[in-house]
Amino acid sequence: MRLAGFSRIIPPLPRPAPRSMKHKFSRIPLLLCILFLSPASYATDKTLVFSAIPDQNQSQLNARFNKVARYLSATLKVPVKYIGVKSYVAAITAFRNNQVQLAWFGGLSGVRARALVPGSQAIAQGAEDTEFKTYFIAHHSTGIKFSEQFPQNITGKNFTFGSKGSTSGRLMPEFFIREHFKKAPAEIFTRVGFSANHSRTIALVQSGAYQVGVVNYKVWQQALANGKI
Repeated sequence: MRLAGFSRIIPPLPRPAPRSMKHKFSRIPLLLCILFLSPASYATDKTLVFSAIPDQNQSQLNARFNKVARYLSATLKVPVKYIGVKSYVAAITAFRNNQVQLAWFGGLSGVRARALVPGSQAIAQGAEDTEFKTYFIAHHSTGIKFSEQFPQNITGKNFTFGSKGSTSGRLMPEFFIREHFKKAPAEIFTRVGFSANHSRTIALVQSGAYQVGVVNYKVWQQALANGKI
């Protein structure tokens, strides 16, 4: 990809090997993107500052994106710094206020950010994002079994989305819930909640606080590989 205003081409980051996943329930495609402001909007110290939507545990995000900061700094030959934020709204606000010049957004948050910052551009998406998925997950006590089809028997359960601003944790699953059942989530489930992020969604369903939830498939795979599920 090429960053506007830079003469250097950024080679692709190494792509992790695919992991097996046996506990998915239903999958929904969506899109992630990177937004970039022009170099004229840089902070006065000429440091390129970037952030990302907090879609999972902050310590995991710090480990991931500090590596990205080092990679970008070495490739672009400019200082690059990653800063974490506490919410999707905070990520958009930081981008709007020029506290960050580069940001990793989901589809919905990316649209909102571009609407607030004239001239900002979506410049890249992950290799896996054209086939990105949302998983419906359920506590074992529900008796819901694995299915490649839309899970009909989630009705009458309590249910949690991810963040209200999440594409994979709210926008897309709600669209398909409404399309499939012809009803709003509040009419289908006994209780509807919103977690802070995908890691929290997994924890809430795993503990039984919610019977069913929706989660970014990459976060699920990572938790599964780490033995947390």
